[in-house]
Amino acid sequence: MPYLLKTEPTVYSFGDLQRENTTIWDGVTNPAAVKNLRGMKTGEALVVYHTGDEKSAVGTASVVSVDASDTKNPQVKIKAGKPVAKPVTLAEVKANKLFADSPLVRQGRLSVVPLTDAQYKFLTG
Repeated sequence: MPYLLKTEPTVYSFGDLQRENTTIWDGVTNPAAVKNLRGMKTGEALVVYHTGDEKSAVGTASVVSVDASDTKNPQVKIKAGKPVAKPVTLAEVKANKLFADSPLVRQGRLSVVPLTDAQYKFLTG
């Protein structure tokens, strides 16, 4: 299952991930988002989404490893992928029927969001 990871670009951007190549995705405290992190599997596809002024899907990544032994703070290592050809804005997401029931639209503050394959394809072109 693909997932979308939200990040504030002034704190940690997709460009930062590209420079570092891999990172541990941390700082997630919302119980639903933590549950989504714990549910990730090695090799799963990710979309990196910038919050704040940008509000758009900007790049891809993949899950390298998951250590869910600490249920409150799972350690998910991710690897940078490529930038999307054209960032997809939140307005475009909200206008697309694929996302009508998505937590991305319904739970705006959720920082780790599961995606369907069709949603992933729409966001990554």
